[in-house]
Amino acid sequence: MKNFLQKPKEKMDQLIKLGSDALLYQRISRSLMDLMGSYFRIRVEGMENIPLDSGAVIIPNHSGYAGLDAMILANEIYKATRRPARVLTHRFWFFSHVTSKPANLLGFIKASTQNGVKYLNKDQLVVLFPEGEQGNFKPTIRAYRLQEFKRGFVRMALLTGRPIVPTVIIGAEESHINLKTLKLDKIFGKNTILPLPLNVIPLPAKWKIKVLKPIYLPFKPDAVNDSELVHSIAQDIQEKMQDAIYAELKNRTHIF
Repeated sequence: MKNFLQKPKEKMDQLIKLGSDALLYQRISRSLMDLMGSYFRIRVEGMENIPLDSGAVIIPNHSGYAGLDAMILANEIYKATRRPARVLTHRFWFFSHVTSKPANLLGFIKASTQNGVKYLNKDQLVVLFPEGEQGNFKPTIRAYRLQEFKRGFVRMALLTGRPIVPTVIIGAEESHINLKTLKLDKIFGKNTILPLPLNVIPLPAKWKIKVLKPIYLPFKPDAVNDSELVHSIAQDIQEKMQDAIYAELKNRTHIF
């Protein structure tokens, strides 16, 4: 039987590095996420597909605009593996000290290929939403239709030799209703979008998180320079995840 617990010395080293403020913040955060898990009646499948002793790029679909999917997934991964997951996060979290401090304490890091590679080379788990804000902020009328994947997750896997772990989240689309995607290029710069939400308090939709089997890419690191190959890999994985989403929706009996 696999041991999902870290060795005592490894856990103690992590606690010392975190510090008391971070520990308190993370304890409160995890307790809150546990409450949210009960609220959404979350079912989890496939956590055994997450490596216990190496890095991995975990790529979920993104939805619900509020970012709860990122925090809840990270919490469920920790509960199952006792491994913290680093979440590559939208740049808005790091605009000021007020938002960046809690983001750092939650394990969020600014989304970039460089940051992803850095933590993967340390054999850590990295969560990356390949749809980016286009997936998170899409209107609810496009629920569960994956937006085009950015290719950074493929490059990270190629450069580090770590596996890609596709993950499907069902329920976040119905918990937070988004009326429209607002384009704010003139205010915040090119390609800046924000949601126009209908509700702030999440609706009690039932959630399911399903972790699919890891994908090990049979290519050397220099394949990262083959843009056609990188695009093809990203597209194939997107299609695989879309099929998995449709299968889950077909078998779904109740939304709430």
